[in-house]
Amino acid sequence: MAAKTVNVTRAHDTRPNNTRSGAWHARTAAETCIAFETGTDGLDHQEAGRRLGIYGPNQLPAAARTRPFLRFLAQFNNALIYVLLCAATAAIVLGHLVDGAVIVIVVLVNAVVGFVQEGRAEQALDAIRDMIAPHATVLREGERHTIDARNIVPGDIVVLEAGDKVPADIKLLRARGLTVDEAILTGESVPAEKSEGVAAENAPLGDRFSMLYSGTLVATGQGYGVATATGASTEIGRISDLIGKVEMLTTPLLRQINEFSRQFTWFAVATAAALFVFAVLARSYDWVDALMVVVALAVGVVPEGLPAVITITLAIGVRRMAARRAVVRRLPAVETLGATSVICSDKTGTLTKNQMTARRVATAQGVTGLSGAGYAPEGKLVAEDGGAAEPDGARDRLIQAALLCNDARLVDEDGQWSVLGDPMEGALVTLAAKAGLHPETEREAWARLDEIPFDAQHRFMATLHEGPGSERRVFVKGAPERVLAMCIDQAGPGATRPIDHAYWQQRIDAAAAGGERVLGFATMVPDAGVDRMAFATVTSGLTFLGVVGFIDPPREEAIAAVAECRAAGIGVKMITGDHNGTARAIARQLAIANDPKAIEGAALDRLTDAELRAVVDEVSVFARTTPEHKLRIVRALQANGHIVAMTGDGVNDAPALKQSDVGVAMGRKGTEAAKEAAQMVLLDDNFASIVAAVHEGRTVYDNIRKVIGWTLPTNGGETLSVVLAIVFGLTLPMTPVQILWINLITTVTLGLALAFEPSEPNVMRRPPRRRGAPLLSRFLVWRIVFVSFLFMLGVFGAFYLALWRGYTQGEARTAVVNAVVVMEIFYLFNVRYLHMTSFSLIGAVGTPAVLGAIGVAVVAQIAFTYAPFMNDLFGSAPISLVDGLLIVALGVLTMIVLEIEKAVMRKVWPTAAYMA
Repeated sequence: MAAKTVNVTRAHDTRPNNTRSGAWHARTAAETCIAFETGTDGLDHQEAGRRLGIYGPNQLPAAARTRPFLRFLAQFNNALIYVLLCAATAAIVLGHLVDGAVIVIVVLVNAVVGFVQEGRAEQALDAIRDMIAPHATVLREGERHTIDARNIVPGDIVVLEAGDKVPADIKLLRARGLTVDEAILTGESVPAEKSEGVAAENAPLGDRFSMLYSGTLVATGQGYGVATATGASTEIGRISDLIGKVEMLTTPLLRQINEFSRQFTWFAVATAAALFVFAVLARSYDWVDALMVVVALAVGVVPEGLPAVITITLAIGVRRMAARRAVVRRLPAVETLGATSVICSDKTGTLTKNQMTARRVATAQGVTGLSGAGYAPEGKLVAEDGGAAEPDGARDRLIQAALLCNDARLVDEDGQWSVLGDPMEGALVTLAAKAGLHPETEREAWARLDEIPFDAQHRFMATLHEGPGSERRVFVKGAPERVLAMCIDQAGPGATRPIDHAYWQQRIDAAAAGGERVLGFATMVPDAGVDRMAFATVTSGLTFLGVVGFIDPPREEAIAAVAECRAAGIGVKMITGDHNGTARAIARQLAIANDPKAIEGAALDRLTDAELRAVVDEVSVFARTTPEHKLRIVRALQANGHIVAMTGDGVNDAPALKQSDVGVAMGRKGTEAAKEAAQMVLLDDNFASIVAAVHEGRTVYDNIRKVIGWTLPTNGGETLSVVLAIVFGLTLPMTPVQILWINLITTVTLGLALAFEPSEPNVMRRPPRRRGAPLLSRFLVWRIVFVSFLFMLGVFGAFYLALWRGYTQGEARTAVVNAVVVMEIFYLFNVRYLHMTSFSLIGAVGTPAVLGAIGVAVVAQIAFTYAPFMNDLFGSAPISLVDGLLIVALGVLTMIVLEIEKAVMRKVWPTAAYMA
């Protein structure tokens, strides 16, 4: 029929689930057709074209893009980078070309790495856009047409069958055996059953059985319905809009470095200006000489190699995480993981195996358990107390029914078992194998003659088989209450008996309380000559066999990982689209909390943001959640001061992944939208890999603290020595060019070695650092001051000892430069362990990176001291072997003093304060 055009805009302008007129799942098929002025023949071509002009193509709008050149320039927008560029310019103007060039190269490398690693956030919307089906079948003027999915308009009648991707949000007019994989929106591990009808207006998305949503996949059956929303108005479009509104968070490390850079910039500029004025006016320095000293001092005090070393440290962390099945897409996420205080995890496939498992079989005789988990046919029937299962004829017939009334197949690929077909049917095949049946042999012995496919409307499946001796039997499986209603008796020990409804309700309730999904099974002997089945054949006269409870079991490694999180002071929250009972049962098995508290999405809707903040820390399980719920949960946790890691695999997870401090997407079953919105991707979809990544993240942060704790005090000691010499009118113990040499040789050797440090013991036994913890903890501030003064004493001690022994200024300054490098080497061994003593065999031997760096530094210092061309370039002079031994002794003394100081400070500041 030709469609009318009246009131179509009114119908479509109402967004789903906002008002009664737009909550299409709560309206009848007839009401929906009237609202969209359509019918079973669909729209006419002219009307479809008119609506396409009104609503636009069925695609998501493109996001505004920042030009690559501007993104590259943005990498230089950092206070510390400004200081480095100014120092490089000054160094080059004053003739220090090598040092200036090194600084410029460091800045450029930093910018390129940032441009490559951090510039791809806008691809999240592209990935969602690709989820719109490219083609679709619609009815136009009563005829089927295959069209570009972008041309679907509200009111179109869309036809779907198994394997199709749903191209728009659709209200079902007719469904036959229709199930849809909605995991990208709901997170549920099994396909959702769909049927015509009316759902409750406040039903969560996963319970809207009469609606199909764009981007989901038809698993079985067929149907058709009215397109109620297209493009940006669909559920996926709404989620895309949420992603666009979420601002990318700056990681704790970047925030701290930026704040440190701003403060350090003012300090360095003010100090340099004051020192220049003092040197010229109070000490009568020539202004050019004073400027050279001040520039050398500025380059010395500014840790120009720090950004590069931090970048390298993060990159090493990326490599280590990749070896542990976690791929980091943005470098700062490595460090942020180490600060994580809460991990919000999806349930299915991350905490669980994503493999449905038959957990127990209940018959009139009793309950039988099963060992083993997943689809692997490994395990056996066991009694509830763990002993051998007693013989049970009803159970044997039930397991046979479960295998034969079943279309699934198990596949073994290199020891990895998977299922072709419905996950619960696959679990039933595994059940049969555990019971000693060979699936293919049994199916050949009992040939299938006919079947009634599963349909969400009648909620059961029935098959007719002919077995040995031409025996025929009907097997039925389905929702237990539906199957019970079709039965006249139940199988029992020895003979059939009247149905004990109270007993079966008790068994069903017990399974539901354990978070299990339940199927009921029945059988009957058909009348003679029956070789085809109708509904009337099986809707009465059956014998009930029992029920099977299924669960997606937790991963063994996830249980250990959750325990490790709790020991490390990291909270774990399960956020899932699954049902409350199922989620709580898994949470108890995982020991996420001593008594996991749960809340459903509908209850979240009734909480204000302030009320959610008050309860979010105590709740361990969030069930039946929507994308908005997940976003609110993450924001509430962040508002409470937590650093949040969020896992997800579906489009529905993308906004929360982007909002969280570290978004973690699943590599195997994750959508591209989730991967693009995340900072890290797990190759094995395993929660244990997240915990391993947190371990590496803590190591990375420790190493960054070590780099800072080594760099700033050593630079500070040099700076303090020159400042005091100028203030008190003393001879400079080092010339500007010698200061630049020390920074050049030690930054690219000793400082870099700390980036390769392995984890310290008990790194996962420390509590996570708080969100507002400063980059420079109280211990590090003390260490910077203490070591700077210690180095200053060493510099002046070495200088005046050399002069006292009759050395020239050139020889004395050479001794000072060597003394500084030696003290830095011994200080390197001290700073390798911030939480324990360095006086140990492991601490003394060092790592290959440390030994290699020391080797390079020693060779460079030998050249500096004894090579004639280096003497000419840097004003150095050869010194005796005895002086060399005295300098090494000075390094040993420095190490002893610092180890004593470390031991005292660990007692003064416990771990929590030590990090704060």
